[in-house]
Amino acid sequence: MRLKKGPPDFILFITALALVGVGLIMVFSSSAVTANLDYHNAYYFFKRQLIWAAIGLITMIVIMRINYYRLKDFAFPMMIIAVICLILVLTPLGIGAKGSTRWLGVGVLTFTPSELVKLAMVMFMAKVMELNLDKIKSLKNGVLPYLLIMAFVCALIMKQPDLGTSFVVAGTVFCMLLVAGAKWSHMAALAVAGAGAVALAIKIEPYRAERFLAFLDPWKYPSDQGFQVIQSLYALGSGGLFGMGLGRSRQKFFYLPEQHTDFIFAILGEELGFMGVLLVLALFLLFAWRGFKIAINAPDTFGSLMAAGITIMIVFQAFINIGVVSGALPVTGITLPFISYGGSSLLLTMAGVGLLLNISRYSS
Repeated sequence: MRLKKGPPDFILFITALALVGVGLIMVFSSSAVTANLDYHNAYYFFKRQLIWAAIGLITMIVIMRINYYRLKDFAFPMMIIAVICLILVLTPLGIGAKGSTRWLGVGVLTFTPSELVKLAMVMFMAKVMELNLDKIKSLKNGVLPYLLIMAFVCALIMKQPDLGTSFVVAGTVFCMLLVAGAKWSHMAALAVAGAGAVALAIKIEPYRAERFLAFLDPWKYPSDQGFQVIQSLYALGSGGLFGMGLGRSRQKFFYLPEQHTDFIFAILGEELGFMGVLLVLALFLLFAWRGFKIAINAPDTFGSLMAAGITIMIVFQAFINIGVVSGALPVTGITLPFISYGGSSLLLTMAGVGLLLNISRYSS
């Protein structure tokens, strides 16, 4: 498919770089104390994140320069590879930590397959939805096949266990179906069924039920399930309007667990205050605006669905993470895109941005 090529979306590009920059600063600030204790090097996590940011930037630029329509042929193979990796995680090859088995790798080189599957799912769904767009209004032939694929993938992710990522995958596919033209009545009924499935998933796993109860009243469980949320709220509350100052967080001194990963937003709020929080929220809203604008102006259905899916995936995950950190949602163990420490997450998020910038070059 020959398309007229133009410059990429400059605002989206700068927004993504700004979020990565904020992330690098906060990874160093939030992890220095822990890194110094565990590795005798305050820069340990920062250096690793900086390397992944550089690799991610190169990946983003390379993907941005390839006609995205050519990448369509990689949707099926990428999805198959992602599913195989998810299955391998459940074998002895999987690497476990803190009660979950979510990684593959050797030594210090680890990889999170669930990060790959999010991007692979968006590309795969965009391709198959485009091929079967005329059936999308049918529940049996147009919606259920996609939901069955989604359910299979989410089941593999839940086995790790990782409820948060499975929720992001399910939410992204659900929204993509709406964008593709699925009937609202069908999706509303499926949303009710999905809510029931989430409730069942919480009920059958004791640790999820405990997390949910702690979400309802964290101060009732101050020493176990409610501890993390309470410390997170202390951090956010201590920040005030302008924060305590960069590097001056108290909660990162072994009070708040996962302070440079899942709960890095709490440290950001403590050090940079409400204004820092507002800046990050504004950047994600700006990212959403440009992403959806690209989706609306994309020259074909595949590009439109893929742009919408990537935007929804990133913004929805950010919404969940911020909701968890602020006590508005139960703890799910999910990172903040661009900002939390994690090589796989940062690399594949930036690869997704590369696809968005790619599509923007051919948008009207």
